[in-house]
Amino acid sequence: MRQSGIDHLVLATHDLDAMGAFYERLGFKVGARNRHPWGTENRIVQFPGAFLELITVGDGADIPAHAEGRFSFGAFVRDYLAIQEGFAMLVLQSQDAQADKSAFDKAGIGGFEPFFFERKGVRPDGTPVEVSFTLAFAHDALAKACGFFVCQQHRPENFWNPVAQHHPNGASALAGVCMVADEPSDHAEFMRAFTGIDEFSATSAGLRFETPRGEIDVLSDAAFNFDYGQMVSGNKPRLAAFTVAIPDLDGLNARFSGETIAFQSYKDSVVVAAPDAFGVVIRFIQR
Repeated sequence: MRQSGIDHLVLATHDLDAMGAFYERLGFKVGARNRHPWGTENRIVQFPGAFLELITVGDGADIPAHAEGRFSFGAFVRDYLAIQEGFAMLVLQSQDAQADKSAFDKAGIGGFEPFFFERKGVRPDGTPVEVSFTLAFAHDALAKACGFFVCQQHRPENFWNPVAQHHPNGASALAGVCMVADEPSDHAEFMRAFTGIDEFSATSAGLRFETPRGEIDVLSDAAFNFDYGQMVSGNKPRLAAFTVAIPDLDGLNARFSGETIAFQSYKDSVVVAAPDAFGVVIRFIQR
């Protein structure tokens, strides 16, 4: 039975340089700017086995349209940014994108051909490399503003780099993500098929899927406010927050105060609100 852990988050912005600078102020090591063949551009924040993809639409982009049986990653990011900045897409790890596509089709959440692409990258020491991926997309009909896919890496040795995973704030893991919905239970069957996890927690507050790498929560507004101390504005369902594990919250408080970053200490965590963080709530926990 396939069970997929969190691979990466697609965090969309109109200003990639400003977003990269903000994440550096948060204490993350942010990679160099990369460009996809169709014109979206990204910068990467790596953790062991997972990463944040800060992304924008670059100048001169030539983005293909969605078509029957074809999901356009670039078009989704462009259309998302026409409405808002924030947490646009949740991506799980894949060992076999074609097999995952078949599983999605069988579950009624697929219908898209896998998408292969490659791009050039740069190691922290400046060495150029090539990386390549196959993506298999899934669709939650009740969450059309949220993107979901799995990612198979074909040259992982060129992508993952321990040097890039040593952050000044000590961050060690992408611990979890949260989607907010008026009726979390409406998304149970989709998440079950998407993650491959049959046994999950379902309460009046929402859903929790314990993946091999990080938790995926789907919470109501009230439960999200209770867990994060934040309210969600805008349309729902929406991918609203992610959690990072660090070793020292006191040190993080001092860093944020020195960088004049607005934050809230809440329930043994440090939280940066969405309006201060390019549309996504960022929570730090000590672990």
